[in-house]
Amino acid sequence: MNTSKGDKKYPLIPNLPKHLGIIMDGNGRWAKLRGKRRIFGHEAGVLKVRELVETCVRLEIEALTLYTFSSENWSRPLSEVNGLMKLFERSIEKYTGLLIDNKVSFKQVGDSSLLPEVLQRKLNQMEAITSENQGLKLTLAIGYGAQQDIIRAVKLLIDDIDNGMIEKNEIDETKFSKYLSFDQLPKLDLVIRTSGETRLSNFMLWESAYSEIHFTETLWPNFEEQEFIEILQSYSNSERRFGTIEEDFDLKKA
Repeated sequence: MNTSKGDKKYPLIPNLPKHLGIIMDGNGRWAKLRGKRRIFGHEAGVLKVRELVETCVRLEIEALTLYTFSSENWSRPLSEVNGLMKLFERSIEKYTGLLIDNKVSFKQVGDSSLLPEVLQRKLNQMEAITSENQGLKLTLAIGYGAQQDIIRAVKLLIDDIDNGMIEKNEIDETKFSKYLSFDQLPKLDLVIRTSGETRLSNFMLWESAYSEIHFTETLWPNFEEQEFIEILQSYSNSERRFGTIEEDFDLKKA
């Protein structure tokens, strides 16, 4: 049985993730294999982002978070960093209309103060323009690091305790989560990392506590829709117990 959106048909997947996070890795290696500069791989990666967003819209996935540029990426060569910033600017100009047409709402998380002023302005504009859209919630993590986000949240929490807005003994996982950058999104259900690396690299460490995690050898520019659908099908068939177990049937009978 299939479900279709527009001219696309997909297998019926009964248990799609509400919130999907992707670590888009392998752009540089993809370019190197072709004898190209790394920025060529990042440009190819942007095209793959467009395809993925369109697929998520058709599948009616609620939220998609993309690890676009980490806090640690600032240590890369200046020429690559500058090239990425320019690429982000061009991509926003090119694809804002696509987000509007598909009713996608956009948000950026991370330390935006370190970004070029032009890019900051374009990000803010795209966030404002799409803020009323009720479709896919697309979040770009730019200048983001999970450890840094947790430290920022702790500081905000301490301020609220000092100001009498919250009591220390009221703090639990739910209340603390509200101080993090992703507090307005559903719980993170699935993380996908491309390129064969098997680590989270400071991506949504708090939010991924009970997420399914899928690592694939595929370099990001080669990540095709068919593989994405297969990963979603695998997720749909997984049993998420959140630390609990079902009582043994024989013990229940005893």
